[in-house]
Amino acid sequence: MNHPILEPQHRSDVREIAAIDLGSNSFHMIVARIVNGSIQVLSRLKQKVKLAEGLDENAVLNQEAITRGVNCLALFAERLQGFPVENVNVVGTYTLRRAMNNDEFLRQAAKVFPYPINIISGQTEAKTIYAGVCHTQPEKGRKLVVDIGGGSTEMIIGDDFTPLVAESRHMGCVSFATQFFTDGIISPENFQRARQSAVNKIEDLGFEYRKLGWQSVLGSSGTIKTVAQVIATNLDPNGTITAERLHALIEQTLQAKHFTQLNINGLNQDRVDVFVPGLAILSSVFEVFHIQQMRYSDGALREGVIYSLEKNFQVADIRARTAWGLSEQFNIDQAQAHRVADSANLLSAQYKDWQSTEFIEEMREILLWAARLHEVGIVINHKGLQKHSAYILQNMELPGFDREQQRLITALVRWHIGTLKPAEFFKFARYSEQDVMALMRLLRLAVILNKSRQATETAKNFTLEMHRTLNDWTLNFESGYLDRNPLIWNELRAESNLLKEFESSLVFY
Repeated sequence: MNHPILEPQHRSDVREIAAIDLGSNSFHMIVARIVNGSIQVLSRLKQKVKLAEGLDENAVLNQEAITRGVNCLALFAERLQGFPVENVNVVGTYTLRRAMNNDEFLRQAAKVFPYPINIISGQTEAKTIYAGVCHTQPEKGRKLVVDIGGGSTEMIIGDDFTPLVAESRHMGCVSFATQFFTDGIISPENFQRARQSAVNKIEDLGFEYRKLGWQSVLGSSGTIKTVAQVIATNLDPNGTITAERLHALIEQTLQAKHFTQLNINGLNQDRVDVFVPGLAILSSVFEVFHIQQMRYSDGALREGVIYSLEKNFQVADIRARTAWGLSEQFNIDQAQAHRVADSANLLSAQYKDWQSTEFIEEMREILLWAARLHEVGIVINHKGLQKHSAYILQNMELPGFDREQQRLITALVRWHIGTLKPAEFFKFARYSEQDVMALMRLLRLAVILNKSRQATETAKNFTLEMHRTLNDWTLNFESGYLDRNPLIWNELRAESNLLKEFESSLVFY
């Protein structure tokens, strides 16, 4: 199995940057720094301004909405003091591009906010959203990306980092709330009207998009995030949205008569006023494009904007870029990381008893990334290394890995040395318990085989076998290897003794 070498693609001084998304429902700001070609998010700020609520039938933005937006920008300006103009990118989306008097908003904003605001087209917004998703999510190949915002919905199909078709349509959770759910009243009739209106706006795209096809579907922004959270709370820890789950959620939602009566586990109160119209739009997207399932992406427009500020990212392998950034930030011993990863690769290639066969390649890749990053916590202290490393990996943003993959890396690193405490293991929705345990054992062996670090005699000629039950493993080395490496022999003996507590065995010779 090939795995990328973590080599620096671009080295630069630390640069702090900021990206601001002036959306129809909320204004968002990300402040980050670029270190050796990797983005490290420093802070995220969000404020609900409901800009779209201030847009009347003549597309004029009222003063109340302008004031809310300008006040928010004044707060953002405080955080950005000292930032050069070239390090701040601000984009306005649907409501600002539609407002006939957007020049008045810009004039008032300029009094408190010293950075230019770029009101972008719908297609530019769609392509930037696609870039944000691609730079942060693990899916490769052809993707359909859907983003339901406050005033518009973007739908993009692309291959890897290249968008093929990108469309933005005038339908959003804030504008639909005003149009179809006056005073927060919910009824099957209102919901169907909203849903049919959304279908009418996008049905001309259906044939072209379905003909292009896709391998995965990703959704971003508030509505899809909320639906995924509700599903994760009640049905599936992964939060995967399916057509059946969406239908069941709609049925539950329509039992309420008003927004204030929505009492759904996982539904945040600050999303109640836009949840139902967003649900209607999402349902129409599933219908028109014949979507079977969708996964939420926490990368979207803001991430696309922030990645556009740095031209030197290596987009071929996001995970390698993420790992390289961590290696530089936490001063990982790269030679040792390579040694452990090489051993993990050789061991996992000989393990044949995977339970979740559809995830074999994915699990082996995660094992290699865990091997490369297992010493990230050494920057804190060598004592308790595994705990420090796990804490860092669990709490940092890891572009290129989804939540479940990040949890698996964390678990493998947490238990790569020391005793094993199954009661404290994470529970996974995607990976079987037996496979996770096997991955832990493989990483532990890879670490043991390289215990002497640079003094290690590389073990390449060995066999790994399973006997009787999947818990009984045998390692057979070339003649004389263990005699020449007594430290490894002692470590393997200690591991064998530890495994007996778990009705498992490790035989080696």
